[in-house]
Order: sequence, then C-alpha cells, then structure tokens
Amino acid sequence: MSYSLCQSVLSLQDGTFYRGWSFFDLSNCTGEIVFNTGMTGYQEIISDPSYSGQMVVFTYPEIGNTGLNENDIESNFIHVKALVAKNISSLSSNWRSKVSLKDYILQKRIPHIFGLDTRSITRHLRAFGVMSSLLCSADVFAQLLSCNRMDLNSLDLIRKITVRNKYIMFDKTFDNLNLVSSFYINPSNEFYTLYQYKIVVLDFGLKFNILRHLLSFGCDIYILPATCTYDDILKCEPDAIVLSNGPGNPLLADYAINIVQKLVNFSNVPIFGICMGHQILNLSFGANTSKLKFGHRGLNHPSGFNNYSEITSQNHGFVVEGNDSFNINLSKFVMFKYFNLNDLTIAATFHQSAPFFSVQYHPEASPGPHDSQYLFEVFMKLINLVKLPK
Repeated sequence: MSYSLCQSVLSLQDGTFYRGWSFFDLSNCTGEIVFNTGMTGYQEIISDPSYSGQMVVFTYPEIGNTGLNENDIESNFIHVKALVAKNISSLSSNWRSKVSLKDYILQKRIPHIFGLDTRSITRHLRAFGVMSSLLCSADVFAQLLSCNRMDLNSLDLIRKITVRNKYIMFDKTFDNLNLVSSFYINPSNEFYTLYQYKIVVLDFGLKFNILRHLLSFGCDIYILPATCTYDDILKCEPDAIVLSNGPGNPLLADYAINIVQKLVNFSNVPIFGICMGHQILNLSFGANTSKLKFGHRGLNHPSGFNNYSEITSQNHGFVVEGNDSFNINLSKFVMFKYFNLNDLTIAATFHQSAPFFSVQYHPEASPGPHDSQYLFEVFMKLINLVKLPK
C-alpha cells in the first residue's frame, strides 16, 4: 500500500483556498465546512451521523495519536465528508488501538487534507460563517472551481440516514456493545428502575452511546425510523420515548415534527430529546429554529444558568430561538432551564406540567465530558414517577 503524498486543495465558497497534502489522489468532493474544538474524539466524530454532509476542521494541531479501536464508534458508517487537519499522526500508541488513523483513512478512502493552517480556516469561519467547500487534488482544482457546491440547508439529511426498518435491542445485548470498557456508563450501578422499561428511540441520526446508556439501566430498546407513523410507535407500547441526535435543518423534517406533536398532545409518555431531538420537540411545541453563524462543535461548551454551569459536548448548527419566537400561551408551559454560556442560546427546555424535556448538548458524550450524564438517570426517575400506581 502506497504512503506517497499527493498535493490537494481545499476551496471555500467565498473563493478562499488552502493547499495541503493527502495520502492518495483525491476525487473531488463537496460539503459544508465546520470546525470542532475538541482535543480528542476524532473516532467518534468520523462515525457520528450528526456530521453527515460536513467536512470537519480539527482545531487541535495533531490527530491520530491514539489510533482507532473497536469500542468508540458511534454508528456503522463513516458520515463525515472529509477530514481537515494540521497534522495526521503516522503512528498510534494506545492499549485499545487496532489500526492507525492513517491506515484507516487509506483503507476506507476517506477524503482528507492536512499540512495547512487550521487556525486560519477556523478564524475565517468564525468571521464569515460556515459555508460550502470543495476538496480535490491540485491537478484538477482549476477545472472544478465552477462546480456546484453542496447546500445542506435544503437537504433532508434525517430521511437520508435514518434506519430503514425497526430493530430491537434487549438488556442482554449490553455486553455485546463493549460496555465493559465504557467506564463512565452507570459506573456505580446504584440506580435501579421499577420495571424493565420499553424505550422507543426515534432515529434522526442515532449515536450508539445513547443506546449504551439506556441498556445500562436494563431497558429494552425499540429503534424506529424517523419516518415511522404514530401507530408504529403505539404498537411498541413504550414506557418512554427518546428523540435522538441527527444532522441538518430540523424544519425540513416536518414528518417527524408532526409525529412528536401527536405524542405531546395525546400521550403522557415521557419524552427526552437530545440535540436534533431537542429541536424537533420544541418545534412540536410551536417554537422556531434558526441557523448559527458557525455552530457549536466541541467538548468544552459551558451550559447552565446564573452561578451553575456544566461543561458539555455540542455538535449542531441550528438552535431553538429565544423568547421572541414563543407566543404567550407557549411560554406559560415551557421553561428555558439552561443556556449556552458562550452566546446565551437555549441549551435545555422543560415542560412544566408534562413529562417532556430536552437538551441541545450531548449527555451521552464520548469521550466526554460527563457532567450531564446524570440526565439519563433523571429520565429513568421520570419514567418511574409516571409508572407509579395512581
């Protein structure tokens, strides 16, 4: 297998371009370029469905030092369009490592570029916002300048990547998901549910770590497509529902918003929304969403209120809009609990009279942080309360 380097070019929609290197001769690819400020977690990022259609700039100067292992994948597919890094390590050193990032890129033919100034790209995106981009070999760069760029705002990415058919995971599959090495999932095993609950997970771009957490509490999980019907959900007789993370513009998933609206209006089943699920749930309440200039992507976003803050993992380009978008009746029963303390956008909402809540960040975050992991236990306690004999 050849390890020769090829000259490559990353061209942004506004005409800015950067020259770098790739491990193989690239065919042209397009996507929305975003940046992630995490110092680790590149394996999770590569396999995270929320990055579908996006080229990810890693602000940390070198990635690949710890290789890739069998435990930390978040889905069965590679979802990023391309990797953009200052340097990709040729060697990996970690007791769990099975393959180096360099070899994995070569095996899977993942579009990538390195050897460029990622600080400059990040500063540019902060100033002008995320935008479409083109990645190609230097030889064909001039010919492709006029090609069509991808516009993720108009693509229904949820429908593209959601599971096609329902599948079920039982408590006994806990060990099969490599949870033995997941040290932070329900580590004390002190919390017990009243029953073995059935949880329906609507897959908007599901991360495996959400399933790992639910299985750690002894739940049976029914994973349904985002395009399922209200009756499909009722047939599962769920004790609770999780709305998963996912990519793209939530307003395009009107089918999902309509289903969740029915669940909110006609059931008393607890609902927990995460990231995209947070946006879908709030849209079903009557809120609105808008796109951020350059999004929130990283492992160190403070979220809280007043003198309280949790450090959270975030990965999203859209947010639920604030009080101005809520009518008077809506603000009476929906409470904004936490805010992103960097820009004061909404980070969590709670229904004041029904068992529905959601967060814009990732309590299941792998590799971390784990400040908000307690929310899964809160969810279980909420189910317990609803299930108590009246």
